[in-house]
Amino acid sequence: MSLLNLPEPILDCILKLLSPMELVSMSEVCTCLRDRCRSDPLWEVHIKKKWGGVIGDVAYKEWHWHITTTKEKGINQLHQQHNIQNGSLGPFSGTWPMLYLRSYLEDCSHLNTSLANSFMMALYFSLENGKFWFPAQIYRGLLVRDALVRYDSKTDKFQARQQNGGWQVMGNNIQWDILRAPPVDTPPWNLHVSDCLQDLKPEDHIEIQRKRRRESTPYDWWYAVIGHMESCNENQNFCRCRYSETLIVEFKQYSHGSSMRRVKLPRNGEQFEEPTRCYGGIRKLHSDEEIQRWEKLLPPHQTPVYIA
Repeated sequence: MSLLNLPEPILDCILKLLSPMELVSMSEVCTCLRDRCRSDPLWEVHIKKKWGGVIGDVAYKEWHWHITTTKEKGINQLHQQHNIQNGSLGPFSGTWPMLYLRSYLEDCSHLNTSLANSFMMALYFSLENGKFWFPAQIYRGLLVRDALVRYDSKTDKFQARQQNGGWQVMGNNIQWDILRAPPVDTPPWNLHVSDCLQDLKPEDHIEIQRKRRRESTPYDWWYAVIGHMESCNENQNFCRCRYSETLIVEFKQYSHGSSMRRVKLPRNGEQFEEPTRCYGGIRKLHSDEEIQRWEKLLPPHQTPVYIA
């Protein structure tokens, strides 16, 4: 019996058990198997299994941009437009050296082949081969910083570059466990539009945009907790802090008494400036996994103690 004579559900089950390289080998057998082995659902499973923790909607959106642009404009026109030999710039703003890129594909020539119709398969191998610099965030203590990263299969680590006055190298041996996919599609130089401000109350865990007081400096995302007003006795039955037009944001990595531990911000979502720092949008954390990951990074004397 030929493999193609098997019922389709059984054949699909067999293909799902194959590794990426085995799928590639199987796709070379015949036209029918080529189409099946290059299908997006099969490759989406492999992408989520290996890359799911570091790429998300923002990276998929960028990849779709490269695929679509290549099809519409063609490789030759793309090279001429960006004045590069092989690569493809993703959406960008500004001019060099203040050029903010959303992504970069080092070699887009393979997108002009039949592989361009295999969205997930092409993405998998562009990630695996380190050709696709995709948007991700890197944990640096109690903050995360936006960067473009690419995978190095020789070391099983990542290279990262920050977009701040050019492409500055952030590191060449970035571990998997300090990378994450951007949870919101807000470029680091833009103010995030918050949708949670009216619901924030004491003890809510948040991430807040913060940067040095320079317009050309991108925002980082800092971990913080919503605190009580100074006039509040912190009694749950009488606390009115959630109705105040002022938010108390506590950065628990700083000790009590530090001038950097607490900051008062307007609840209206506008950028707030101090002499040396600017604060932007707020993202409320709902996932226990996210909150626990941040709390593990707190200094030992600041780690919360839970009482059963």
